[in-house]
Amino acid sequence: MAADARNRLTGGVTDDVGDDGTDRVIDRMADGVREREPDGVRDGPVDGLPQGPSGGVRGRPARGAADRAAWAAAPAAVALADAPGGREVPRPLTAHACWYPSADPSGERIAFVCDRGGVPQLWTGPAYGAGAEGPRLLDAGPDPVTEAAWSPDGRWIAYTVAPGGGELTRVLCVRPDGTGRHIVAGAEPGSSAYLGCWAPDGSAVAVTVALPPGGPDGPPAEDRPGGRDLLAAHLVDPDGVRSPVLLAAERGAATLRVCDVSRDGRLALVRRGPRGRREAVVVRTADRSAAAELRVADGDPWIGRFAPDGRTVWLRSDHGREFAALLALRLDAAGAATGLSVAAQRAECDLELLAFTGDGRSAALAWNVRGASELRLVDLAGSVPAADGGDAGRAVGLEHEVVTRIAPAGAAGAVLALAGSQRRPGVWWLPGGGAPVRTGWSSRDEDAVPPGRPPVRPVALRPVARDGLALGGWYYRAAGPDGGRPAPCVVHLHGGPEDQERPVFSPLYHELLGRGLDVFAPDVRGSSGYGRSFTDADLGAGRFAALDDVADCVAHAVLAGLADPARIAVMGHSYGGYLTMASLVWHPELFRTGVAVCGMSDFATFFAGTEPWIAESAAHKYGHPERDRDLLRSLSPMSRVDALRVPLLAVHGEHDTNVPPGESEQFVRAAREHGLPAELLVLRDEGHEFRRADNRRRFRRSAADWLERHLR
Repeated sequence: MAADARNRLTGGVTDDVGDDGTDRVIDRMADGVREREPDGVRDGPVDGLPQGPSGGVRGRPARGAADRAAWAAAPAAVALADAPGGREVPRPLTAHACWYPSADPSGERIAFVCDRGGVPQLWTGPAYGAGAEGPRLLDAGPDPVTEAAWSPDGRWIAYTVAPGGGELTRVLCVRPDGTGRHIVAGAEPGSSAYLGCWAPDGSAVAVTVALPPGGPDGPPAEDRPGGRDLLAAHLVDPDGVRSPVLLAAERGAATLRVCDVSRDGRLALVRRGPRGRREAVVVRTADRSAAAELRVADGDPWIGRFAPDGRTVWLRSDHGREFAALLALRLDAAGAATGLSVAAQRAECDLELLAFTGDGRSAALAWNVRGASELRLVDLAGSVPAADGGDAGRAVGLEHEVVTRIAPAGAAGAVLALAGSQRRPGVWWLPGGGAPVRTGWSSRDEDAVPPGRPPVRPVALRPVARDGLALGGWYYRAAGPDGGRPAPCVVHLHGGPEDQERPVFSPLYHELLGRGLDVFAPDVRGSSGYGRSFTDADLGAGRFAALDDVADCVAHAVLAGLADPARIAVMGHSYGGYLTMASLVWHPELFRTGVAVCGMSDFATFFAGTEPWIAESAAHKYGHPERDRDLLRSLSPMSRVDALRVPLLAVHGEHDTNVPPGESEQFVRAAREHGLPAELLVLRDEGHEFRRADNRRRFRRSAADWLERHLR
């Protein structure tokens, strides 16, 4: 979630709300790094407003409708009963996954998300060795956990849960022993809350709240096309002693996440903007004014961190570049930009993840190298490196192909979440100067799948589109008696569109391969990992070329002798679900069937039904629902449903408010009206992502049954 006022659905280029309730225009600097001095904001403490929980952070008077609404609807804590944690789940899943690690200040214990009990839950475990206690379940509640962050003072663990498996989330805090559990933000009916960073001293945690319709001082619900139009970021005291402190508030927002707060509390680093137009904003906490702004890369929301002295902010950015690098943005005492240099870069590779050691002296950088990860440790030495950056740092050997998260552990160590084609996701401890060591509570490689059918290691394919653009992807070959003969193939299309196919173990792919079906997972234009121009190549009318890319990828697999042209299916989730429906009506001659999962079938109904901040972000990718109405209609699968010729299975989570279930319902209904076999599988207690083990199994088996029936 973030807000980029340059792409408001209401139009206009704006950044903030003025004293008169109107929006103010952003000033731009010639080199792309922008600053703005405080405008009409009073300095000094204000009677009746709270002192911030971090030094120098104070409340300020509301400057307009957005600020007034944000102040009036600041998150309120709600106490909960202590969770029955501190114990092992009986009969845990052997092939479980662990991810999203966060270490305590000493680096000796790790909080993480794990599905060993059948649903993603909050656990802790020792960073190294078996430990006297082993892993401990901290919250045994039924709601899936998505993120976790241990406080710098070690007293609290903040985490995000998705009630009912839906898209509206809450932020909770719990003590490391499982006591004191309470809702920090998101308890208000219809609201949603997202986790930000901790204040450096652990006295406050940043949260972003999406306010419900008709919130305080906001326009009535009937005047808000999407139902919500305000995001507000606060610093919240987990002990509930101090009042929340407002850091930022924006109307018509797409995302708004607080990524760091300087050690003296004067500055906050905020990520905002829709997909493809993310920005890092250095905010003066005293008056919430933007001191400097710089474009940053899509992907992981944790874009950077302040140096210990607050005079440099390290950023994962593709500002003025094809591929993201580590940039050093130098700041003056007021937080305004004074210079920009490259600290680390790799040729033809994106900087994908970064984390900084607890002492701030070094950084761990994960580079995306043609879909796999390379990890390097870089010594920051407390100063800005030379402008050429280069391929500096110590390489760290990895047992598996992809790093999914890096977090500091102690003064000089780190913890890594790794995934690969031969294993389930797990967590590794990286001691300072050492090699990664798998934590004892992460599943073993040999437990990734039941014995007898090992995971398939994919091979890279490089199709070429009809206009000459080089594409990418991975091909998984099913074992079977046919040997090297062309096989039935499922073309699986990822979501995003900015996601990227990675060589990681997929239980869905494993299920399909076990049925004798090959899987080809291509990266069509719009995917990440191939440079900014490739990611932006599908914007607007460029989406027609992305639809042709699907057909060109099919042709590549057929001409390579891998796929049987008479037995090809198409399948995908989210944007991949849209591409599935669109491919079936644009290229009906290519496919025997399709499985569309949580996909958009009509952009008009999608924009009307999705969350407003999602609509704000999607408008940049697909087109504006008003200004580009004709384009969106022509790109919608429903506009060409008469061309559908093959059976279809649609799958959707009942609580999906990202892509509402009506998108699948109307496409299935239209297919049936044309006399075609079409079914809709609705998964209970799920949203846009399927998180519960029983639902994931049902989805995999239902999809595989459908595809096997129509391809074998």
